Amino acid sequence: MYVSKLSLTNFRSYQQLDLTFNPGVTTFVGNNGAGKTNIAESLIFLSFLTSHRTPTNQPLISLGADQAVIRAEIVRGDRNLQIDLEINANKANRAKINQNPTKSQREILGACQVIYFSPEDLDLVRGEPTNRRDFLDKLLITKTPRLAGVLNDYDRVLKQRNTLLRTRAPQSAIAPWTEQLINFASVITAERIALVDALNPLVAANYQELNEVKKAAIIYKSNIEELSTNTEANQQLISAKITEVQYQEVERGVTLVGPHRDDLVLQLGEFPAKGYASHGESWSFAISLKIGALELFKSEGLDPILILDDVFAELDTNRRARLVQATKLAEQTIVTAAVEGDLPTDLNDFRLYVSNGKVTK
Repeated sequence: MYVSKLSLTNFRSYQQLDLTFNPGVTTFVGNNGAGKTNIAESLIFLSFLTSHRTPTNQPLISLGADQAVIRAEIVRGDRNLQIDLEINANKANRAKINQNPTKSQREILGACQVIYFSPEDLDLVRGEPTNRRDFLDKLLITKTPRLAGVLNDYDRVLKQRNTLLRTRAPQSAIAPWTEQLINFASVITAERIALVDALNPLVAANYQELNEVKKAAIIYKSNIEELSTNTEANQQLISAKITEVQYQEVERGVTLVGPHRDDLVLQLGEFPAKGYASHGESWSFAISLKIGALELFKSEGLDPILILDDVFAELDTNRRARLVQATKLAEQTIVTAAVEGDLPTDLNDFRLYVSNGKVTK
């Protein structure tokens, strides 16, 4: 899969930008703030309907404009697909597939699939559980787009249930929301655990390939024991745990059980990577997570675009070489760099230069 054409209208720093791509590696070189990451961000937004840089739509829309538009032509084998996404600050976004309006923007999920890697991904190792949950959930959306609806429904139910708990609503009012929460939570946990089980050996192998001495592993952690890939069994376990902490939830006014409180533990030998991993080991773990995800998707017949956003400048020769190898797995790779000196000499790429909101050869 690759994007053959990308058009941005009033997106970030671009009033109008029209690009054409070929398969392979395309590198955007430009100073910090020139707008190269904005191009990568547009593809990420098409893939997840959220930005990796801002939680709201407003910063994506150029100053003075009412809306931004991302238009992409995507090639999959002998099939071409045109995706249009209109981004609005104060109303629902609107999407089209091959010029036909969709009922919901979520219908375009799966059309453009990406694996992206940026310096902020060190937070997967060093940061809070929310970063690692988001990592898993974005992989789930890429792998199975319908799960975006399940995740969205879970968040909606969780907010309503927390509101009822805070206002000390009677259990008769909370019970219907609890039932929905259990149903959605059982699906999400089962899917996350299956993903972690499949990803773990690939992460371990990639970490070892980086000549690291310690063994790496990833483990799904929940405050409910014995959760598994069995949705029905998870329903029973989650239901029992919610009953167990019912009075604590009322006292604290918050839902204490569910995937919103789970974590992905990154293990190095006998110790958690968070707090114990060196700077180099943290980079190796982050690289292993991303390349492992790419390898997993490739093994399942998916072919996501690989995006490497300003990462080469942060890496030593060995880790750079591993990322160059990863570019050969993807049909299309988008790279950004501040200066050409940051790029590996063996990166077989086509280069474009970004300056003052313009892209030139």
